[in-house]
Amino acid sequence: MLRALIKLGKWTAIVLLVFLVSLLGIRAWDSQQGDPLALWQTYVPHELTAAEIDATDWQGYLAAEDRLFDEVRTQVSDKLPSSERVATNRYFEGAPMYPGHFAHDWNRSYVLEPKGKPVGAVVLIHGLTDSPYSLRDIAELYRDHGFVAIGLRVPGHGTVPAALTEAQWPTWMAATRLAMREARRRVGAQAPIHMVGYSNGGALSLKYTLDTRDQNELTRPTQLVLLSPMIGVTRFARFAGLAGLPAILPSFAKAAWLDLLPEYNPFKYNSFPVNAARQTYLLTDAIRNQLQSLDREQKLAGMPPILTFQSVIDDTVSAPAVMRTLFARLPANGSEIVLFDVNRNHRFDSLLRASSLQALQHLLPPGPQRFRSTVIANAAANDSHMVARTTEAGHDQATVTPLSIEYPDDIFSLSHIALPFPPNDPLYGTQPDMSEDFGVRLGTQAPRGERGALILNLDAVLRISSNPFYPYVRERIEEIIPATPTATAQQVH
Repeated sequence: MLRALIKLGKWTAIVLLVFLVSLLGIRAWDSQQGDPLALWQTYVPHELTAAEIDATDWQGYLAAEDRLFDEVRTQVSDKLPSSERVATNRYFEGAPMYPGHFAHDWNRSYVLEPKGKPVGAVVLIHGLTDSPYSLRDIAELYRDHGFVAIGLRVPGHGTVPAALTEAQWPTWMAATRLAMREARRRVGAQAPIHMVGYSNGGALSLKYTLDTRDQNELTRPTQLVLLSPMIGVTRFARFAGLAGLPAILPSFAKAAWLDLLPEYNPFKYNSFPVNAARQTYLLTDAIRNQLQSLDREQKLAGMPPILTFQSVIDDTVSAPAVMRTLFARLPANGSEIVLFDVNRNHRFDSLLRASSLQALQHLLPPGPQRFRSTVIANAAANDSHMVARTTEAGHDQATVTPLSIEYPDDIFSLSHIALPFPPNDPLYGTQPDMSEDFGVRLGTQAPRGERGALILNLDAVLRISSNPFYPYVRERIEEIIPATPTATAQQVH
């Protein structure tokens, strides 16, 4: 019997090995398709290491950032071959979306100063492949209420996609610690400090806050605001590193990428390397383990309140992980989750998957919870009028508040990328503010035609890129900011 089991184990191992080698062979072959890697997908600029970030201050980080962007200009933009000097390439200085020509390059870290002495500080951390641009409207909101707003460019971002092929999440954490040190330096020991994190920035904000439970030298935030937070990712991300194994051989360098796309977005990478997915998994896994450990040790009692906004349909992060990994463990500390339901208007009711229609009921557990929950949903089936159904912590009956915003009849749900952007965002908005021009209006694209004719990523075009309910998001964030309205001031570095 034992001999038979050993034999079976050997054959199983052989079958698995053959299967793995076959998959790697297919992956290697598939990576050879299409155009060769472009300069912005091969040149890796020199970022500060985690140790160097921990040893410097904010001005040192900005000086290194200046050198970094000069390097990208001289080593990428100045060396582009003629075939890549086209109007749809953000790295071409003649392109309308070339960030260096804008009045302000929102790929860089920034500080927005209020008029007069700041009453508090906020640190804003963008998402994966993104840039500080994504949270600028929220930064301006805080600035207008007397807070100094620090928008962090997370290392590996804002420059070229190749920078993410070597990025490491501990370096992202070092930059987060630096921004929080600067926030405390600017406002003193007693003023409130908020953290706002979008997507991967939400993970970094949460991880930093968990670290403060054991590291007393870290500045503790008084409030977290999370938008589409990356608390959990798909199972694929766990094994994403395997997809990049063929890239060990130079001939298969393209296998290090999950997406290779034209770079027409001035403030976000379209191309996506395997390493980026791997680092997000490692970060979210560290958060999961830390939450479990701190929960067992009863060290979550001092956590600051967390206001979270999440679409029930999210193809990038795990919405259930937000509830089960994070909110299920939070103490009764005034935290709240705001969930945006799918559009249950009759136009889509027969086209939505059953899993989409049932996503909300699967997210919210039955019975009273230690946190407040608000659901933004249709007032009734086949009704475009919207309501906010709020259930207070410790209760199981919801209070229904009508909203003045309707679900647009051409939008079937929100998306991961939509939540932090107002409809009038000049880049992503469906009704863009025309006073600013970043070379392209991505939120108004609704193309019809034949496949292969456009450079646009049609999957990205299908996803709504701005939030029709953003006024509600802004209002809810405004409620948690201490009421000290001030006149706006010019941004400074």
